[in-house]
Amino acid sequence: MALVVEVQDLVKDYNGFKAVDGVTFHVAQGEIFGLLGPNGAGKTTTILMLLGMTEPTAGVVRVCGYDPNKEPLEVKRITGYLPENVGFYEDLTAKENLLYLTKLNGIPEDVAIKKIDKVLTTVGLLEVKDKLVGTYSKGMRQRLGLASVLIKEPKLVILDEPTTGIDPEGTEQVLDLIRKMSREMGVSILLSSHLLYQVQQVCDRVGIMFRGKMVAQGSIEEIGRQVLGEREGIMKLTYDYISDEALSKLDGIDGVLEKKIANNSIILKFNEERKLDIVREVVMRGFLPIEVKGREYSLEEIYIRYFREE
Repeated sequence: MALVVEVQDLVKDYNGFKAVDGVTFHVAQGEIFGLLGPNGAGKTTTILMLLGMTEPTAGVVRVCGYDPNKEPLEVKRITGYLPENVGFYEDLTAKENLLYLTKLNGIPEDVAIKKIDKVLTTVGLLEVKDKLVGTYSKGMRQRLGLASVLIKEPKLVILDEPTTGIDPEGTEQVLDLIRKMSREMGVSILLSSHLLYQVQQVCDRVGIMFRGKMVAQGSIEEIGRQVLGEREGIMKLTYDYISDEALSKLDGIDGVLEKKIANNSIILKFNEERKLDIVREVVMRGFLPIEVKGREYSLEEIYIRYFREE
């Protein structure tokens, strides 16, 4: 799959202080990549270098093959950026705000009007396009912000805390839009957020930054295995009779980590990687699985464990 963002050994040095120190990552076309880390980790500086707003000390940055430092206008043309606090003219309507933005981007008015209706439909604001933005809720403003970046049909959208301060319904609407941008429109998304549960809901992969370095990256499954170890599942079994003798019939099954009797059932703790083989084996030995639960990795648990160990 084509790479939209390529970052290799990126460094930003401020008079001896490395705000970004040898960071490498990529974002594929249509991928949602979460950029995580505590305040001061280097996330914002990395984003600024992607946007061509500050020059790297060393390393390589490419957005669709363009160098943001040498070709900033090309990068700006294909990149949308939505900061945490979106600024709109409150005494203008949504349509008027977007029309003003299209003029700044050199889009002819006849083309702009069609684009505006299309993106407002996408974000669910077409019915209120003639209302003053000053009357909009925070969630509606964020959706209008997404409309403002979609209007130039970007290849890459960078979102900085897009759901902060939004009620649950508004949050779900924004997250749905992020998924739609990725899955249906093929837009690559770099998402920076402290709301880990939401990041886990929408991101294909994440990168965790700490003290300027990219300390972990990959799918949540991959990072979870790295930080927390292999997943353990729980299996509840029934048998003709529940006793220590029945329990002993489960000896020697590869991947079973623990077995015990509880509440007139046999409970197995097992390695998730061996789940199918273990189910097959217990059935062959005459047991009936009545419940099988896998353990999902939690991004919040990964995050807390990682920084506690650091």
